[in-house]
Amino acid sequence: MTRKPPAGGHAFGPYVFGLGVIALALVALALGTFLPGQPVPKGFPDRTALAYAAAVFMLAAGAGLEWRRTAAWAAAALAAYYGLAVVILMDGRVVLRHWREFIAYSNTAEQLAIFAGALIVFAARARIDGGLAARLTRAGQIVFGVCAVLFGGAHFFYMNLTAPLVPRWLPPSQEFWGYATGVAHVAAGLAILTGVRARLAAILLTVMYAAFTPLVHLRLLLADPHNHGDWVENATNLVLTGAAWVVADSLAGKAAARARRPRRSAARR
Repeated sequence: MTRKPPAGGHAFGPYVFGLGVIALALVALALGTFLPGQPVPKGFPDRTALAYAAAVFMLAAGAGLEWRRTAAWAAAALAAYYGLAVVILMDGRVVLRHWREFIAYSNTAEQLAIFAGALIVFAARARIDGGLAARLTRAGQIVFGVCAVLFGGAHFFYMNLTAPLVPRWLPPSQEFWGYATGVAHVAAGLAILTGVRARLAAILLTVMYAAFTPLVHLRLLLADPHNHGDWVENATNLVLTGAAWVVADSLAGKAAARARRPRRSAARR
């Protein structure tokens, strides 16, 4: 069986992704509770102890992503936690209860995007069969593409919440940028899903998420440092930036493979 060596050292996405996971863990530790994307019922037995345990686990996984020797194991653990515990057990219950509300799907998409990023990092760093790695990578890309479409849809469904986040001084209007970023999300998601200009779409999505930090999330945090939600949003935006970067890195490898593919000469055609 053909074995795939770990990915080279030119991909920076996993390191940004790891920093985002660490940021989420630190916020959860500081608050002493589960993050909003991990809806554990208030009356759940030993809820506080479990919240601290989950935060410590995320901190260890995020730190593991920063070291090549442990990145594969950390990514596998993170993918298992978010895929099974968070998305299926925690958010699945919310989606079933509020299946008519779009926000249930867009909120779950944030957790799915983290799962997708971890899955792609695992496929890139683990010593597994090349064919399996390619399938896992594509699965992660598809999941992330769906998440991007859901993020964009949320902008249109909840423009009354999206537009006020845009700085008033940014021309032409807050609503314009609310719709523009919604369209950008949907277009990028469709590009990743179809493979048409997928790498460019992932790169632009990464840049857009990175721009959200100074323009939206950090600005709100500095205006009200005591707002716990703003701390969560900054950490979430960082991990989504890393996840989008991971997707872009994975698509870069595919583009390079196509570039190396020999072309048939005109005579052979």
